[in-house]
Amino acid sequence: MGIQITIRDVPEAVRKELASRAALRGQSMQEYLRAELERLATLPSRETWLRQVQARKRVRSERVPAKTILEHRHADRR
Repeated sequence: MGIQITIRDVPEAVRKELASRAALRGQSMQEYLRAELERLATLPSRETWLRQVQARKRVRSERVPAKTILEHRHADRR
């Protein structure tokens, strides 16, 4: 059995929006919120994501000239 979580003082407008989204998916509010929490838990936090990006930038210290970027951009538009 899972752990129960209670959230108090949710604004009515927020509750209505969440209920609407759940209904559009044909889910109960509980099913919808559980799925959203599970999805959210799979994503890295903003801080973790930023550290990962910074680490990749340190590994790839090469710089791409603006001219090369523009050439590739123009090639994609052809």
